[in-house]
Amino acid sequence: MSELIVIGYDNHDQATEAYNEVLSMQGDFVVELQGLAIVNVDAEGKSHVETPQKIVGMSAASGALWGMLIGLLFFVPFFGLALGGLMGALFGKLGKSGINDEFRSQVNSLLEPGNAAVVIMASKITDDKFADRMSKYGGKLLKTSLSEEDEKELAHELGEAGVPSTTA
Repeated sequence: MSELIVIGYDNHDQATEAYNEVLSMQGDFVVELQGLAIVNVDAEGKSHVETPQKIVGMSAASGALWGMLIGLLFFVPFFGLALGGLMGALFGKLGKSGINDEFRSQVNSLLEPGNAAVVIMASKITDDKFADRMSKYGGKLLKTSLSEEDEKELAHELGEAGVPSTTA
């Protein structure tokens, strides 16, 4: 099971500080990352995804799933999948998982122009230590879970679209 955490901040600088803290927590074994990004919203309301640091141990296949989740959460086109019925199929799969319409709506409400968010996908997290270390950065936290079955189904959908699968 994976935890998907989105923490909204008033500006990019706050998000960057929090992002760096999450990286530090991976080194301290507080969190085992599968994905980590900063999402900024510009003055025109367009989302921009930054992944300043490569996550140690992330495979290309895991990166594909991570990219797909970011794209679906923030409506950022990825792998040319914005065309055709595949997006609808992926949204349908997400609707049955922890990333339903309500969660996506809450995520998007965090990101007004000028705001930023840190997006974390973790396979393991020590909740109390994570909360303690992140509390100094403030922000609004949203969290949901993806079961292994959810991840496999999403990876299968990506595989049908010609994106590398995360399953063997």
